[in-house]
Amino acid sequence: MSGGFPAAAREELRNAQLRRNLRKATTTIRAKRASVIAEVDNWEALRDAGAELKQRALADLDKHLEQLERSVTTAGGTVHWARDGTEANAIVVDLVRATGATEAIKVKSMATDEIALNDALAAAGITAHETDLAELIVQLGDDRQSHILVPAIHRNRAEIRELFRAHLPGTEDLTDEPAALAEAARRYLRQKFLTTPVGISGANFAVAETGTVGVVESEGNGRMCTTLPHTLITVMGIEKVLPRFDDVATMLALLPRSSTGERMNPYTSLWTGVTPGDGPREFHLVLLDAGRSATLADPVGRDALRCIRCSACLNVCPVYERVGGHAYDSTYPGPIGAILTPQLHELNEGTTLPWASSLCGACYEVCPVKIDIPQILVHLRGRVVRERGGPAGERLAMEALARVFAHRRRYEAAQRAARVASLPLSRDGRIERRLPGPMRGWLAVRDLPVPPRESFRDWWVRERG
Repeated sequence: MSGGFPAAAREELRNAQLRRNLRKATTTIRAKRASVIAEVDNWEALRDAGAELKQRALADLDKHLEQLERSVTTAGGTVHWARDGTEANAIVVDLVRATGATEAIKVKSMATDEIALNDALAAAGITAHETDLAELIVQLGDDRQSHILVPAIHRNRAEIRELFRAHLPGTEDLTDEPAALAEAARRYLRQKFLTTPVGISGANFAVAETGTVGVVESEGNGRMCTTLPHTLITVMGIEKVLPRFDDVATMLALLPRSSTGERMNPYTSLWTGVTPGDGPREFHLVLLDAGRSATLADPVGRDALRCIRCSACLNVCPVYERVGGHAYDSTYPGPIGAILTPQLHELNEGTTLPWASSLCGACYEVCPVKIDIPQILVHLRGRVVRERGGPAGERLAMEALARVFAHRRRYEAAQRAARVASLPLSRDGRIERRLPGPMRGWLAVRDLPVPPRESFRDWWVRERG
């Protein structure tokens, strides 16, 4: 992304419709979440349990993954290991080709979006059909997701109607009523469910103890994809493993309340390997690293791997509400994307994202597994500057400030100089945006008060000698 997040954010801020959509959707989701959480007397204890559970899983991740492989294999499935997205895509392409199919139906999956699986399948002559309604809208529009929970949040009903009219058969007289749009998608997808032999999914979790894999969703399309095809392929980030089956209960108590504001998830699909005469005849689990091991090696940044993809942090973030998900140029937008994306790419991409969220703490307060996103943001800002280098002017300015702050007399002289220098630049007690060079951009997003006529140090000397 040329110019990184700041340039993209400026572009998105011009989209008034986007801001209206985001404000309405995030306000609604926040209110629903607050209502259902208020019903839980031990919500904070539940958050603590979720955080401890995920931390424990990450602490012994290698052992849990090896146990998961044994459990899945024992249950009749096959486990594949992928070091990065290229390997994962190649594995999935080979598995689909082995069936002789040229089409696959897909469950909404952040992991497959992350590795651009649909593009890899298309390059191999295989058509992937998204079955989640919002993901279908994004796919038909050759668009990008803008929210973890509601990927097509940036689209309105009229735009969706036009997309359906252009791409779905028998929709020439389609209206923009939500029920009519949903019915048109349902008719189109039903035929795909009944005729496509390969299903592809992500996973919300997999249990090392039993080999059970789980997907939670709200529409039921995921249930169709995981039960009807002859072959089911699941692509899962390695951080999604849970040690015990009992841990699933904690996740299912935290996720729907934090994500959709519901007491329980409408559709929870759990499967363990292959069951003769019931469901897919073949099951393949692709375990995806793609930067997760490198992230785990960072003692502070690794906490981002606890994320359960609920999107609660997006819905309270004042930055995300104004610019939307496209500004992040990442599969994972919002505060969680600001700390996850740069790490998954080992700081080779997304280096402006740690500055793309405020440090207000709202994201930490709503995170169901207590990821301290503000702390990780500050940590990653430091890493980016140390490992990738910041602007030369900024570095020189910080070095100069360090020399000034290290000596009392220099500091006092700088205070006096700042008071004098600020006079021609100030109005109504604020410094105007007229400073040269990098300071112009710094003041474009901040109010800087004029230094006081008398500092505390000067007052103390005057009053106390």
